[in-house]
Amino acid sequence: MDRQSTPPSPGPLHTVAVIGLGTMGTGITEVLACAGREVIGIDISDTAAQQAVAALDASTARAVLRGRITEEERRDALARFRTFSDLQAAADADLVIEVVPETYEAKHQIFRALDSIVRPTTILATGTNALSVTRLAADSAHPERVLGLHFFNPAPAMKLVEVVSSVLTAPQAIDAVTALARELGKDPVAVGDRPGFIADGLLFGYLNQAAAMYEAKYASREDIDAAMKLGCGLPMGPLALLDLIGIDTARTVLDAMYSESHDRLHAPAPVLKQLSEAGLSGRKSGRGFYTYEAPGSADVVRDTLTPREDAGASPGREVRSVGVAGSGTMASGIAEVFAKAGYDVVLAARGPEKAEKAKARIAKSLSRSVDKGRMTAEARDEALARVAPAGSLDAFADVDLALEAVAEDLEIKQQLFATLDKICKPGAVLATTTSSLPVVACARATSRPQDVIGMHFFNPAPAMKLVEVVRTVLTSDAVHSTVREVCAKIRKHPVDCGDRAGFIVNALLFPYLNNAIKMVQEHYATIDDIDAAMRLGGGYPMGPFELLDVVGLDVSLAIEQVLHREFRDPGLAPAPLLEHLVAAGCLGRKTGRGFREYAGR
Repeated sequence: MDRQSTPPSPGPLHTVAVIGLGTMGTGITEVLACAGREVIGIDISDTAAQQAVAALDASTARAVLRGRITEEERRDALARFRTFSDLQAAADADLVIEVVPETYEAKHQIFRALDSIVRPTTILATGTNALSVTRLAADSAHPERVLGLHFFNPAPAMKLVEVVSSVLTAPQAIDAVTALARELGKDPVAVGDRPGFIADGLLFGYLNQAAAMYEAKYASREDIDAAMKLGCGLPMGPLALLDLIGIDTARTVLDAMYSESHDRLHAPAPVLKQLSEAGLSGRKSGRGFYTYEAPGSADVVRDTLTPREDAGASPGREVRSVGVAGSGTMASGIAEVFAKAGYDVVLAARGPEKAEKAKARIAKSLSRSVDKGRMTAEARDEALARVAPAGSLDAFADVDLALEAVAEDLEIKQQLFATLDKICKPGAVLATTTSSLPVVACARATSRPQDVIGMHFFNPAPAMKLVEVVRTVLTSDAVHSTVREVCAKIRKHPVDCGDRAGFIVNALLFPYLNNAIKMVQEHYATIDDIDAAMRLGGGYPMGPFELLDVVGLDVSLAIEQVLHREFRDPGLAPAPLLEHLVAAGCLGRKTGRGFREYAGR
């Protein structure tokens, strides 16, 4: 087979053929047609073609109603979109984008057929996010014109497009599709050929771990999803997202990632295989991790796994007063939350001066709420009056709930719990806010481990709605019920989890952050491109490196070390680049330098 020895020199990409008119293909045709391109839609299914035309008709009609385009522009866009059932229709295309199902055989067959149909200068793009672009290129007659063009769903709304080159791809082809992506109003990111590329490469490892967490019955599907939405600000929980993507699709992507990385974090969780082989592929089948009203529906309906409100819950203990131990940001934030909810709060620090400073921090925070119109001056004064600063833990003698928010050091916490055991009255609930240390180790420092539980608040406590309720094997039902009732009264969302490193949020978040660091360490992508990919392609409020610098690289390293020690998985070992930055004192925003440099330090 002859191969073209000179790279293609494509002109402007005016005519684009899209092969595969499913959800993604239909979305891409809409983007192209509305941007003035002549679009050839190709699908062997007449029904799919009709649905694609109807979708463009409906979306452009909505755009007219919203004043985004004129009726004339709508008619022009509709006129530019034609559908066919035969690949021969792509003969005059400047660019062909295939978005058929994720099997190499199907894509290979299309690319080989296109070799004898399109011009030598026509660029061939695959929409895969799992299969090897290099392999598809190598099996093509003109490998230099083959690349990846990975849009995100829904294509009209999502800004990110990953432009994927293999070692065979001509720079001119990359330049041409990158320019097209910008003309379409997208943000193109150049990446190399490896399964998942940037966004899905990070996203699917996280989704896989969430599936494994659910499979292990560590937490309910509802609590896993709520934890990641409320704790990380994500638009969807991981299990709901798997249902949206398609569990069969996720399994295919993970299989491809594992075959290249051999990282156990990418080995598909068995539950993904079980669900997909049972035909329970998510929303499109009407059932996956959740049950939906109908195939294709987004409306979740109750099923046998849906928890019933307070089913079998033991009555909790009465809580009228709360003791908060600590003087830092988290301690004062938690004290503010309880005071605003009407509880009498004792805020104990190491000495009266630190306690008064912590109360002053609360006063400042409450005043900001007044300035922003979130509460009245009267409500502020009432809340502040409920906070009693104290210079020692002796003031906790009569509290119903004692909650510590001191340094994340197990020895310090154990000493504190031993002291609380001596001071607090019988029946008082003793809680730790640890994010990574074993709650049971704190419990064993007391003579009443049944009264000890974890209440992991998120920073800033007044704003963040999530509380991870961490029950040990020794925690009593009554104490667990008490904490859940208290969470309801302080208007927080409790999620139940067991006493293991990272609980829900950190156990899923930090391996994802660690994998992002590895991408930079391996020179696969830049910090800026990775942050952009996760914001634009994953809907994350912050990119991983923005978040790492905010959290603190030293804090992040400590959590990753705890996770690695707990699970003994080589894939969880902290990235050496993170260790080196921490050793150099580059800890993030607080030191003025982490993965980025910050002014004003």
